[in-house]
Amino acid sequence: MITFAANGRINNGYLALPPSGAGPGLIVLQEWWGLVGHIKDVADQFAAAGFVALAPDMYHGEHTSNPDQAGKLLMALNIAEAGVDLRGAANYLLAHPAVSPGKVGVMGFCMGGQLALYAAQEMKELVSACVDFYGIHPKVEITPSRITVPVLGHFGRTDASVPLAAVHALVDGVNAAGGSFVAHEYDAGHAFCNPVRPAYDAAAAAVAFARTVDFLKVQLR
Repeated sequence: MITFAANGRINNGYLALPPSGAGPGLIVLQEWWGLVGHIKDVADQFAAAGFVALAPDMYHGEHTSNPDQAGKLLMALNIAEAGVDLRGAANYLLAHPAVSPGKVGVMGFCMGGQLALYAAQEMKELVSACVDFYGIHPKVEITPSRITVPVLGHFGRTDASVPLAAVHALVDGVNAAGGSFVAHEYDAGHAFCNPVRPAYDAAAAAVAFARTVDFLKVQLR
């Protein structure tokens, strides 16, 4: 665990370094459960793949395994304040001696997927690539024409939380405005990359992980 500055205050995060000791920066954003062990494991996986991975604590110490409580934490999240934390995390990575070259990507799952899109929209001077795993948050509005950094998306065909019609509208809107949003669909439900969730699909998760690593290595080189 490390601390980083965020507009005059201090936040915490989990930092994982690659075996080589250096690599591109990557912000890893949590699901609605908080900064739990699974997200730290994801950061470790991406560090093993060559990235300096930082998972900021977007709930400032709170986390849960209860869906009702998770929903309350998600809805209580102040998006403007979350943006401050995201900017602080990006600046921390850009200043970190292990981040080479000096580029940062952002990725996230569920709530974190939508926050990753928000970071790509609001922090394009800091973020060079975005990966959205079935992102959703009712308080985070995305304007397709404002997404100008390359985006990769992963979505489940049976995910009732993130309807494919809405996904297609977002992807088409970004691409029509001159951006780049490549979306992959899987025969899976919501949170298919989380091994402790009922919809976990190991095969789909492995493909999504490999596609993400390939995408980020190209965009952050």
